[in-house]
Amino acid sequence: MIHPRVTLEQWRTLQAVVSLGGYTQAAEHLHRSQSSVSYAIRRLEEQLGLKVLAIQGRKAELTDIGKLVLERASHLLNEANELEQLAQQVQSGWEDRLRLVVDAAFPINVLMQTLQQFAPKSRGTRIELSEVVLSGADDLLATGQTDIVIGHQLPEGYLGNEIMHIPFIAVAHHEHPLNNMGADLSENDLRQHRQITVRDSGQQPRDKGWLSSEHRWSVSSLDTSASMVADNMGYAWLPLHKIETLLKQGIIKPIPLARGQRYYASLFLFFSHKSFEGPAARILSSLLQDNSQYYQQQLERVL
Repeated sequence: MIHPRVTLEQWRTLQAVVSLGGYTQAAEHLHRSQSSVSYAIRRLEEQLGLKVLAIQGRKAELTDIGKLVLERASHLLNEANELEQLAQQVQSGWEDRLRLVVDAAFPINVLMQTLQQFAPKSRGTRIELSEVVLSGADDLLATGQTDIVIGHQLPEGYLGNEIMHIPFIAVAHHEHPLNNMGADLSENDLRQHRQITVRDSGQQPRDKGWLSSEHRWSVSSLDTSASMVADNMGYAWLPLHKIETLLKQGIIKPIPLARGQRYYASLFLFFSHKSFEGPAARILSSLLQDNSQYYQQQLERVL
């Protein structure tokens, strides 16, 4: 293995001399003697076999090759600083990553707002986001692949908060037969038409909602289901936030059912490790709860 001859401390010294304009200033900044700074630069040039600094008047300036090597060295120093910060964070209990699992029914605008607010507070914590449908969260939970979960149910033995009630509405294209048959439609009326359902992403899927249509197509996402309904390919129960624009534009309409036109799905937030609640996780979960509460309040005003 070839070991680098130039140390990080030498690169830091070069960076200080250049950024501060001279050996004296760098020595004061680094709390070292001027002779030790000069020696560090001289040794660096000897080890590289290159002249990286030239004295212009009273100021030390980079040579052309010096500019090139210092640019690369700056990236190295930044990575070294980040590594040291990461080590300190881990030692203090700050997480280097958070694996966030979110059910697809959770409003994407609330999620994006939360992540944007978390970013400047994250101290470099990486976010690994997985979007699941129904029992998909259970699989990741069982295999230890998540830290924070927003899911349709609170597993046995876990403590968490119910953070949102998502309204699902039975809808179809405005020209669909179900929207031109009059009011008070029944289950028998629905059975005659194609239903678009969203497939459970878990290994042991569970049924949810009304699934009695003789003609049923299954898709993997709520967005695909909404697009198919908008293209008059079937009807579906979809969360209001996914179809609000389509409803306002009149492209789709609520199906005039006698009962069951709307139902509410609860979403829960909990930590996957029963004893786990690191500082970054607390910040992120608090933002998720606050933004969810605000969204719920706005939603209730509309409804």
